[in-house]
Parts: sequence; C-alpha cells; structure tokens
Amino acid sequence: MGVRKSVAALTAVGLLASACTSPVGLPIPVPDSAKYGADGIGDPYFPRYGNGGYDVSHYDLKMRYAPDTDQLAGQVVITATATTPLRRFNLDFTGLPISRAVVNGSPAQARQEGAELVVTPANELTGAFTVEIDYAGVPKPINSILGDGGWLHTDDGAIALGQPESASSWFPVNDHPLDKATYDLAITVPEGKAALSNGVPEGSTTADGWTTWSWAERTPMAPYLTTVVIGDYRITSGSHKNLPILTAVAASMPEGGPADAAMARTGEVADFLETQFGPYPFQSYGGIAVADTRIGYALETQSRPVYGPSFFRGADSTWVVAHELAHQWFGDSVSIGGWQHIWLNEGFATYAEWLWEEHTGNRPVQSQFDEVYRTMDWSIPTGDPGPANIFSGAVYRRGSLAVHALRLEVGDDAFFTILKTWTAERRNNTAVTADFIALAERVSGRSLRPFFDAWLFRTTQPPVPNP
Repeated sequence: MGVRKSVAALTAVGLLASACTSPVGLPIPVPDSAKYGADGIGDPYFPRYGNGGYDVSHYDLKMRYAPDTDQLAGQVVITATATTPLRRFNLDFTGLPISRAVVNGSPAQARQEGAELVVTPANELTGAFTVEIDYAGVPKPINSILGDGGWLHTDDGAIALGQPESASSWFPVNDHPLDKATYDLAITVPEGKAALSNGVPEGSTTADGWTTWSWAERTPMAPYLTTVVIGDYRITSGSHKNLPILTAVAASMPEGGPADAAMARTGEVADFLETQFGPYPFQSYGGIAVADTRIGYALETQSRPVYGPSFFRGADSTWVVAHELAHQWFGDSVSIGGWQHIWLNEGFATYAEWLWEEHTGNRPVQSQFDEVYRTMDWSIPTGDPGPANIFSGAVYRRGSLAVHALRLEVGDDAFFTILKTWTAERRNNTAVTADFIALAERVSGRSLRPFFDAWLFRTTQPPVPNP
C-alpha cells in the first residue's frame, strides 16, 4: 500500500522546489548529502543514480565494436565543472576494465566499486576540468525496471538502450537526467554494418574493412536518452523542414511492412505535435525499428526514438510514433528533475496518442478520457508512484487523465498556452511537478492546488471538471 503525499505536504518538505532545475553549464543544486563527489545526485527514488559535486557539459565518445567477439573498446573525454572543490569524484560505470585515466592532462587513479568508477585526480579540482578514460571489454546488460537494458549483444550487432539507466553500461557517465550534456559520438564497426545514434548524422568513412559513423547531439541530452544501434538496417535519410531526418528499420523485418510505414510518417507526426506543443526542439528527426524481441518497449532516445518489434504487428503503428515523438518535448527537451516526476513525461506522451487518434479521424479525445476514467485504478498516486511503479498505469494512464482534466478545468485556450509556454520556458532544462503547477496557475490566473492534489496525489477517484 502506497503512502499518499499531497501537494501541500510535498511542498512543505521541499521535494517540489523548483530550485533543483538547472540549465547545462550552470551548477546543479543538490542536497548537501550528495555533494563533495558523492556517489548519488540526491534522487529519493534511486539514491545511487548520478553523482554530486560536478556538472558535465560535453561527452566526446570514440568507440570500436566487433560483433563477432562482442568486444567494445572506448575512449571518452568528459568536459565538466566542479560545483564544489573535489579531491575525488564518481562516475557511473558498470565494470569494463579501465586502461587509462587522465584528469586535466595528468594521470589519475581510477578504481571500480560495483557500478561506480571512483576517480582521484592528482590535484584538487575547482572550476572547469576534463577527464579522459580508455576502457575495453565485453559490456554487460543492465537489468532494470523495464527488463534487459544497457548494452545488448544481438545476432547482427548490438543495441544500447534502457530506462531509467543504460548509458553506464557502455561509457563512464553521470547517469541522471539532472546532468544533461551535449555529445559527439564516433562508432567504428565492421564494414557493411550500420552504427546509428542520436543527433545530426555527420557521415561515415571506411578504411581497412571498418566503417566509422559519426553523430553530434548539440542539444543537451539526459544520459538515459543516448543510444547506439549496430547491425543490418534499411536506412532512409533526407531532410524535413530544413533539418536532417534519418529513419532505419531492421533488415530482417518485412520490407514495406508496418515498421517501414510507421517510420515513413515520422515527419508528419512531428509536424502535428508541433501545432500542439510548440516548435520542434531538436536539430534532427528520426526513428529506429529494431527486431530484437528483448526490446519489448519503445524509448524516446533523443531525436531518434527506438521501437521494439512488438509495435509493428498491426496495420497502423503511428500511435506509438506519436507517443515517442511527444517525448521529444516532454522528457527530452524538458527533462525531469527526479524520477518521481515521471508523469511529466509519460502523462503528456500518452495524451499525445489521444490527440493523434482524434487528429486522424478516430476516437475523440473526450471518449478516450471517458473510457480510461471509468476503468482506472486510483490506488497509486501519479505524482509520487514509488520506484516500482514509475512505468505503471498510474503514471501513463492516470497521468493522461490528469492532463485532460486540466484542459477541462482551464479551457482550451489556457491549456494549450500552458503546454507551449512550458516547452518554451523549460527548453533544454529540467523541471519538477511544482514547476508545472506554478506555470498552470500563472497562465490560467487561477489557484489549482486542490485540482492537482486530487488528480495527482489522492488515492480516490476525483470528480471530472465541468468545462
């Protein structure tokens, strides 16, 4: 049985304080217990996720992967800023052997402690610093709430994917959404294999039987939104609204089938969502349909979502494209400041499915709301579901109910102004539930605390607002 926390109670203890948001490049405020290089950024749901004491601004990754032996060799150069003097600091990393660690050009000590890499530089760090780490070995999956994630060896290559953590299985990282950064990725694979990732494609070069694929994500990205997909894929590339668009479908999936059809509508779906949420927030569009049945989910990996094969067994799969592309605004551009606030991602992405259904001439949003409202289990609070329930119906379905109830409460004009203001003011940033409540009150000119308390935190069915 979960413990209900009301808006008032959460505000009183500071769990909804907007101070935990931070743009990339500025110090990230964290609890005192998480400072001074601690192995945890202060997330109450996952205390060991992320690390305190510094803020990463950029990762430069160079990797070489041999699918036949599952050997991954990598070098990462991390550019960061110490937010407090550091005699040591931690990175999240799940155990590939380290061959070299250098901080600010000088050799550093690096030792593995479980899923943490503890780095001790030659000198105390203040201000900006760089870390270089070389590593190699056979990466291992991470078993998370979603199932197998992290680096997964496949029949034709590999897939690096997962939530709430996955990046730490293939490179040293500050693995929490609070520490967003930009990325350069260069991935070398055997000639003939594709190596796909986030951001703007910067081409490929081939020499001596190996091909290096280069990618650049210049918009800040949370670590769990990084991906690498290696293997045999049908790639379609071009431009959309003067930005590159690249989609890929596993070669083993039927050519011209549901996956190809859904990926081909990526630009169309993004354009519709732009009318609802505001300007598209990234510099590239795309999507990747994988064939590995271990990927039983789709994930909003930034600018290029990855879709598992189970979504392409019907005639029309664009609803899941609408869900994952909605995350580009809600979750990727505006990221959560802690995992208890995940309804800000999933509630809005699920609501985007409803908007898309109505837009394409299927069920009206109101009828979808009515159906879910009648069958909803209200026992788990959306705004504080507990670590085990961050991917439950309380977050997705009840979250979407709360979104539509807000629309009924304040009216369409105020509602869509709230959404577009949210994505504009919080772009490239992080936020928590209290930030959204404050914005909704500011835009609507109304006190909405009782409304949000009922729809997000109580464990009884709330009354539907009269529009």
